[in-house]
Amino acid sequence: MHFPSVEQTGVGVVVPHDMALDRELWRWAPVDVSLYLTRTPHTPHEVTVEMVSLISESDSVATSTRDLETTGAGAVAYACTSGSFIRGLAGERTLVEAMLSAGAAAAVTTSGAMLEALGHFGVSKVAVATPYDQTLTTRLEEFLREAGISLAGSAHLGLARDISKVPYETTAQLIREADRPEAEAVFVSCTNLPTYDVLAPLEAELGKPVISANQATMWASLLRIGRSAVDSGQRLLAP
Repeated sequence: MHFPSVEQTGVGVVVPHDMALDRELWRWAPVDVSLYLTRTPHTPHEVTVEMVSLISESDSVATSTRDLETTGAGAVAYACTSGSFIRGLAGERTLVEAMLSAGAAAAVTTSGAMLEALGHFGVSKVAVATPYDQTLTTRLEEFLREAGISLAGSAHLGLARDISKVPYETTAQLIREADRPEAEAVFVSCTNLPTYDVLAPLEAELGKPVISANQATMWASLLRIGRSAVDSGQRLLAP
Protein backbone atom coordinates (compact mmCIF):
# COMPACT_ATOMS: atom_id res chain seq x y z
CA MET A 1 0.00 0.00 0.00
CA HIS A 2 1.32 3.45 -0.94
CA PHE A 3 0.59 6.37 1.31
CA PRO A 4 0.93 10.01 0.18
CA SER A 5 3.71 12.09 1.67
CA VAL A 6 2.78 14.10 4.75
CA GLU A 7 5.75 16.42 4.41
CA GLN A 8 4.65 20.02 4.41
CA THR A 9 6.29 23.40 4.24
CA GLY A 10 4.58 26.21 6.08
CA VAL A 11 3.86 29.90 6.50
CA GLY A 12 3.19 31.41 9.90
CA VAL A 13 0.49 34.08 9.85
CA VAL A 14 0.01 36.66 12.59
CA VAL A 15 -3.48 38.13 12.32
CA PRO A 16 -5.52 40.61 14.39
CA HIS A 17 -7.73 39.18 17.11
CA ASP A 18 -10.90 39.79 15.06
CA MET A 19 -9.73 37.95 11.92
CA ALA A 20 -12.52 35.72 10.62
CA LEU A 21 -11.25 34.76 7.16
CA ASP A 22 -8.78 31.97 7.88
CA ARG A 23 -10.48 29.88 5.19
CA GLU A 24 -9.97 32.58 2.56
CA LEU A 25 -6.22 32.56 3.16
CA TRP A 26 -6.15 28.79 2.73
CA ARG A 27 -7.76 29.07 -0.71
CA TRP A 28 -4.51 30.51 -2.08
CA ALA A 29 -2.33 27.84 -0.45
CA PRO A 30 -0.99 24.86 -2.46
CA VAL A 31 -1.74 21.41 -1.06
CA ASP A 32 1.81 21.00 0.24
CA VAL A 33 1.75 24.24 2.23
CA SER A 34 0.29 24.60 5.71
CA LEU A 35 -0.70 27.90 7.29
CA TYR A 36 -0.04 28.35 10.99
CA LEU A 37 -2.25 31.18 12.21
CA THR A 38 -1.98 32.97 15.52
CA ARG A 39 -3.79 36.07 16.76
CA THR A 40 -2.68 39.23 18.49
CA PRO A 41 -4.14 39.87 21.97
CA HIS A 42 -7.77 40.90 22.11
CA THR A 43 -8.67 44.56 22.35
CA PRO A 44 -12.22 45.79 23.00
CA HIS A 45 -11.96 48.62 20.47
CA GLU A 46 -13.65 48.82 17.09
CA VAL A 47 -11.64 49.19 13.88
CA THR A 48 -10.26 52.67 14.50
CA VAL A 49 -6.82 54.27 14.53
CA GLU A 50 -6.62 53.46 18.26
CA MET A 51 -7.38 49.77 17.76
CA VAL A 52 -5.07 49.46 14.77
CA SER A 53 -2.24 51.07 16.71
CA LEU A 54 -2.69 48.57 19.54
CA ILE A 55 -2.70 45.44 17.39
CA SER A 56 0.39 46.55 15.48
CA GLU A 57 2.76 47.13 18.37
CA SER A 58 6.05 45.57 17.31
CA ASP A 59 6.50 43.82 20.68
CA SER A 60 3.12 42.11 20.30
CA VAL A 61 3.87 41.02 16.73
CA ALA A 62 7.28 39.72 17.85
CA THR A 63 5.65 37.70 20.64
CA SER A 64 3.17 36.18 18.20
CA THR A 65 6.06 35.34 15.86
CA ARG A 66 7.89 33.52 18.66
CA ASP A 67 4.70 31.57 19.38
CA LEU A 68 5.03 30.15 15.85
CA GLU A 69 8.65 29.05 16.30
CA THR A 70 7.93 25.35 16.85
CA THR A 71 5.98 25.09 13.58
CA GLY A 72 9.17 25.44 11.53
CA ALA A 73 7.48 27.95 9.24
CA GLY A 74 9.63 29.05 6.32
CA ALA A 75 8.22 32.58 6.51
CA VAL A 76 5.97 34.65 8.77
CA ALA A 77 3.41 37.18 7.57
CA TYR A 78 1.78 39.94 9.57
CA ALA A 79 -1.58 39.81 7.84
CA CYS A 80 -3.12 43.19 8.60
CA THR A 81 -3.18 46.05 6.13
CA SER A 82 -4.02 48.91 8.48
CA GLY A 83 -1.70 47.62 11.19
CA SER A 84 1.19 47.67 8.74
CA PHE A 85 0.51 51.08 7.16
CA ILE A 86 -0.59 53.01 10.25
CA ARG A 87 2.97 54.11 11.13
CA GLY A 88 4.14 54.73 7.57
CA LEU A 89 6.98 53.06 5.71
CA ALA A 90 9.27 53.17 8.74
CA GLY A 91 6.62 51.44 10.84
CA GLU A 92 6.19 48.73 8.22
CA ARG A 93 9.93 48.09 8.21
CA THR A 94 9.92 47.98 12.02
CA LEU A 95 7.34 45.18 11.95
CA VAL A 96 9.41 43.16 9.47
CA GLU A 97 12.51 43.63 11.60
CA ALA A 98 10.57 42.62 14.73
CA MET A 99 9.48 39.35 13.11
CA LEU A 100 12.98 38.59 11.89
CA SER A 101 14.47 39.38 15.30
CA ALA A 102 11.90 37.05 16.87
CA GLY A 103 13.15 34.16 14.75
CA ALA A 104 11.22 34.32 11.48
CA ALA A 105 13.26 32.88 8.60
CA ALA A 106 11.64 35.47 6.32
CA ALA A 107 8.98 38.06 7.00
CA VAL A 108 6.41 40.15 5.18
CA THR A 109 3.54 42.45 6.09
CA THR A 110 0.34 42.98 4.14
CA SER A 111 1.20 46.58 3.30
CA GLY A 112 4.68 45.51 2.23
CA ALA A 113 3.12 42.79 0.07
CA MET A 114 0.77 45.39 -1.43
CA LEU A 115 3.74 47.50 -2.50
CA GLU A 116 5.46 44.41 -3.94
CA ALA A 117 2.34 43.51 -5.93
CA LEU A 118 1.97 47.04 -7.28
CA GLY A 119 5.66 46.99 -8.21
CA HIS A 120 5.15 43.63 -9.94
CA PHE A 121 2.74 45.36 -12.33
CA GLY A 122 4.76 48.57 -12.55
CA VAL A 123 1.87 50.55 -11.07
CA SER A 124 2.52 54.22 -10.31
CA LYS A 125 -1.13 55.32 -10.01
CA VAL A 126 -3.66 53.27 -8.05
CA ALA A 127 -7.23 53.42 -6.83
CA VAL A 128 -8.01 52.17 -3.33
CA ALA A 129 -11.16 50.54 -1.95
CA THR A 130 -11.45 50.10 1.81
CA PRO A 131 -14.07 49.06 4.35
CA TYR A 132 -12.69 51.62 6.84
CA ASP A 133 -13.76 55.07 7.92
CA GLN A 134 -12.31 58.14 6.23
CA THR A 135 -9.50 58.56 8.76
CA LEU A 136 -8.02 55.10 8.23
CA THR A 137 -8.55 55.34 4.48
CA THR A 138 -6.60 58.59 4.43
CA ARG A 139 -3.75 56.92 6.31
CA LEU A 140 -3.56 54.26 3.59
CA GLU A 141 -3.49 56.95 0.92
CA GLU A 142 -0.65 58.71 2.78
CA PHE A 143 1.29 55.43 3.00
CA LEU A 144 1.01 54.93 -0.75
CA ARG A 145 2.12 58.48 -1.48
CA GLU A 146 5.09 58.03 0.85
CA ALA A 147 6.01 54.99 -1.24
CA GLY A 148 5.89 57.09 -4.41
CA ILE A 149 2.53 55.84 -5.69
CA SER A 150 -0.08 58.38 -6.82
CA LEU A 151 -3.74 58.06 -5.90
CA ALA A 152 -6.20 57.98 -8.80
CA GLY A 153 -9.40 57.26 -6.87
CA SER A 154 -10.72 56.15 -3.50
CA ALA A 155 -13.89 54.76 -1.95
CA HIS A 156 -14.67 53.42 1.51
CA LEU A 157 -17.55 51.82 3.41
CA GLY A 158 -17.14 53.62 6.73
CA LEU A 159 -17.26 50.44 8.81
CA ALA A 160 -15.82 49.95 12.29
CA ARG A 161 -17.10 46.40 12.85
CA ASP A 162 -18.45 43.29 11.05
CA ILE A 163 -16.12 43.81 8.07
CA SER A 164 -15.89 40.04 7.55
CA LYS A 165 -19.65 39.96 6.92
CA VAL A 166 -19.60 42.35 3.95
CA PRO A 167 -21.20 40.54 0.95
CA TYR A 168 -19.32 40.17 -2.31
CA GLU A 169 -21.72 42.41 -4.23
CA THR A 170 -21.03 45.27 -1.81
CA THR A 171 -17.28 44.78 -2.27
CA ALA A 172 -17.66 44.63 -6.05
CA GLN A 173 -19.60 47.90 -6.09
CA LEU A 174 -17.01 49.50 -3.79
CA ILE A 175 -14.26 48.56 -6.25
CA ARG A 176 -16.23 50.04 -9.13
CA GLU A 177 -16.72 53.28 -7.20
CA ALA A 178 -13.01 53.52 -6.37
CA ASP A 179 -11.79 52.89 -9.90
CA ARG A 180 -10.91 55.65 -12.34
CA PRO A 181 -9.85 55.37 -16.00
CA GLU A 182 -6.36 56.62 -15.12
CA ALA A 183 -5.88 54.05 -12.33
CA GLU A 184 -3.48 51.31 -13.39
CA ALA A 185 -4.80 48.96 -10.70
CA VAL A 186 -7.22 48.87 -7.78
CA PHE A 187 -6.10 47.81 -4.31
CA VAL A 188 -8.73 46.42 -1.95
CA SER A 189 -7.65 46.87 1.65
CA CYS A 190 -8.26 44.87 4.86
CA THR A 191 -7.49 41.19 5.44
CA ASN A 192 -10.90 40.80 7.10
CA LEU A 193 -12.80 41.79 3.94
CA PRO A 194 -13.82 38.80 1.76
CA THR A 195 -12.41 39.19 -1.76
CA TYR A 196 -11.34 35.84 -3.23
CA ASP A 197 -14.23 35.30 -5.67
CA VAL A 198 -14.54 38.98 -6.61
CA LEU A 199 -11.05 39.56 -8.00
CA ALA A 200 -11.02 37.74 -11.35
CA PRO A 201 -14.52 38.91 -12.42
CA LEU A 202 -13.74 42.54 -11.53
CA GLU A 203 -10.40 42.37 -13.35
CA ALA A 204 -12.24 41.20 -16.45
CA GLU A 205 -14.84 43.94 -16.04
CA LEU A 206 -12.40 46.80 -15.36
CA GLY A 207 -9.56 45.60 -17.59
CA LYS A 208 -6.85 46.02 -14.94
CA PRO A 209 -5.36 44.23 -11.91
CA VAL A 210 -7.51 44.18 -8.79
CA ILE A 211 -5.26 43.31 -5.86
CA SER A 212 -6.61 42.45 -2.43
CA ALA A 213 -4.94 42.45 0.96
CA ASN A 214 -5.22 38.69 1.50
CA GLN A 215 -4.22 37.89 -2.07
CA ALA A 216 -1.08 40.04 -1.90
CA THR A 217 -0.17 38.65 1.52
CA MET A 218 -0.41 35.05 0.37
CA TRP A 219 1.33 35.74 -2.96
CA ALA A 220 4.30 37.41 -1.27
CA SER A 221 4.49 34.90 1.59
CA LEU A 222 4.49 31.91 -0.72
CA LEU A 223 7.19 33.46 -2.91
CA ARG A 224 9.40 33.60 0.18
CA ILE A 225 9.19 29.82 0.59
CA GLY A 226 9.58 29.07 -3.11
CA ARG A 227 5.92 28.34 -3.79
CA SER A 228 3.25 29.90 -5.97
CA ALA A 229 -0.25 30.84 -4.90
CA VAL A 230 -3.04 28.68 -6.33
CA ASP A 231 -4.08 30.22 -9.65
CA SER A 232 -7.77 31.01 -10.03
CA GLY A 233 -7.62 33.38 -12.98
CA GLN A 234 -6.40 36.35 -10.92
CA ARG A 235 -3.80 38.47 -12.71
CA LEU A 236 -1.30 38.59 -9.84
CA LEU A 237 -1.13 34.79 -9.90
CA ALA A 238 -0.60 34.43 -13.64
CA PRO A 239 2.59 32.51 -14.56
